Amino acid sequence: MSEPQSTETPEVVETRGDERVDLLTSDANGDGKIDVWVSDTDGDGKPDLYQFDTDGDGKVDVTMVDLDEDGNPDHIVDGDGGLPPVTV
Repeated sequence: MSEPQSTETPEVVETRGDERVDLLTSDANGDGKIDVWVSDTDGDGKPDLYQFDTDGDGKVDVTMVDLDEDGNPDHIVDGDGGLPPVTV
């Protein structure tokens, strides 16, 4: 499955909580809504958590985790339905 490519530069936002987590967001399908969230959860400067809203309902449909940060997802959760990070 090929994800649509966005021509926009991803935006970095700060999430709420006790620790700062830089979160890259993108509108991959150009509908004006954020549907891709990429974050560095361990603070080493490399992204390791990817979340996608594939149907535009505002809920995460696919979560991918790259535990060894080799660029290939080690764990994929399809249809988890969780809420994406707050992007204020």
